[in-house]
Amino acid sequence: MITPPKTLAQLLERVNAIAGMTLGDLALSHGFKTPEHLLREKGWVGQLLEYVLGASAGSLPEPDFVELGIELKTLPISNSGKPLETTFISVAPLTDVTGLTFEQSTVYKKLKHVLWLPILAERDIAPVDRVVGSGFLWQPNESQFAQLKRDWEELIDMIALGQIEQVNGHYGEVLQLRPKAANSKALTEAIGKNGQRIQTLPRGFYLKTHFTGQILAQQFAP
Repeated sequence: MITPPKTLAQLLERVNAIAGMTLGDLALSHGFKTPEHLLREKGWVGQLLEYVLGASAGSLPEPDFVELGIELKTLPISNSGKPLETTFISVAPLTDVTGLTFEQSTVYKKLKHVLWLPILAERDIAPVDRVVGSGFLWQPNESQFAQLKRDWEELIDMIALGQIEQVNGHYGEVLQLRPKAANSKALTEAIGKNGQRIQTLPRGFYLKTHFTGQILAQQFAP
């Protein structure tokens, strides 16, 4: 078991040590089983890197590195350095949202301080051959914070007003809300349009790719 990093410097030392390594090499050196493809094991990359870097939050609604208040987010990128998919942040609350503020939300806690770990992950590259890029720390600036808060408040208002079934990925400028479930039978309670409780698919908050693309561009601008 790898102990959690005690300082920011120690975490960054670990991040720099794995830059340029393939996921297969990392898995082999830590005794991790490698899947042939990620369709059924989408969380494998994140689990491997959490283990290697000593993340300790597990499935708690806290940042991955609890002591440092830092969330780890892997970011699959193309050869040209563009994000290949949206980034999952947290499961969305679908009941008891009245009075909830952005600053109290899991989205806020998770995005307050992020360690981004780009992974070269073109579709034709096998999971074991995907390469870990240069990780970096990020905190939202004033304008990014305002965008996230605005989107979150709009989506939470729709949940509170019983409009969950109307919400789709087009809502939100940088943050979107969409189904997050292993299958169509995994239902949860939500607020219906007349205030009654209904059954619906769990939803998750995701960052849109143009937003994570901006974060990468800021970090790696020539």
